[in-house]
Amino acid sequence: MLAQKRAVFARYKYFIRSLDRKEIPMYHKIIIVGNLGRDPEMRYTPSGQAVTNFNVATNRQYTTSDGNKVKETTWFRVSSWGKTAEITNQYLKQGSKVLVEGRLNPDQDTGGPRLWTRQDGSSAASYEITADRVLFLSTRAEDEASSSSGESQGISEPEDIPF
Repeated sequence: MLAQKRAVFARYKYFIRSLDRKEIPMYHKIIIVGNLGRDPEMRYTPSGQAVTNFNVATNRQYTTSDGNKVKETTWFRVSSWGKTAEITNQYLKQGSKVLVEGRLNPDQDTGGPRLWTRQDGSSAASYEITADRVLFLSTRAEDEASSSSGESQGISEPEDIPF
């Protein structure tokens, strides 16, 4: 037991020393799973790099202490680049379920989400992600079935989102 405590202390001591020398790199990653709010839009930069933008909605449902059920939808703006952009544009469409792994891009002015005002005057925020990886979670048959029946996975996109 004493040997285990010494080993833990030695690792902790090394960790503290490495922090002082700034050897540990900074790192952040965000992973979301949700449904596309509309079809992806692809464009090319002047240098010929493919960029695809799409919106992903994530749903959360919980019960408050009062017993009320609350449904909450959070929207993310996602950008994918290069070959990932071309593939996402080719295979994804509104209602497709995806897993997006990437980095969160803060607003340059606030350092947080991009803040904006809706048409009704209420304030809102949007979160922007640059995708490193996009996994398709729904099959092509599931996407075709949901689009032919007219449902979009229970997500309704607000009309006043500015993107």
